[in-house]
Amino acid sequence: MAHEVSIRPITEGDIEGFRAAVDLVARERRYLSRMAGPSPDGAAHFVRSNIAHGHPQFVAICDDTLIGWCDIVRSDGDYESHVGSMGMGLLPAWRGQGHGGQLLLATLARARQIGLSRIELEVHASNARAISLYRRLDFIEEGRKRRARYIDERFEDIILMARLDEPHTP
Repeated sequence: MAHEVSIRPITEGDIEGFRAAVDLVARERRYLSRMAGPSPDGAAHFVRSNIAHGHPQFVAICDDTLIGWCDIVRSDGDYESHVGSMGMGLLPAWRGQGHGGQLLLATLARARQIGLSRIELEVHASNARAISLYRRLDFIEEGRKRRARYIDERFEDIILMARLDEPHTP
């Protein structure tokens, strides 16, 4: 029997699940810019700040377990209020099943509702699955940071991608 996955905005009750999910993905040492997840206080601050500022942050939940997240944080620059920076991840057992696309679409829809028309992200060049998803959802490659990360005695390029939507006033 297939388990039902729901996609919904994050709540304060999700903080520990979010922290644990980021930690698990970070410890894979393949997808994120850190080797471990945030501290409990760091995760709580990030989630509470996103909620307080209305930054889109959605989670995928299955059987009361947080299995993935996607967030877009608005830039605080005076001339960049239309720009958001995206981050996301899924637990390994849940990849390749469409949940990442669902998370990203929900988060992008909310970002558009609040007036974000440029969404930026960085992705490891070796992460072909994520790059394919981003391209399917109209992200384009804008550049590459060569040898930007050094992980387990190897360099990793970072691809800079962005999605541009028509401006929309909330």
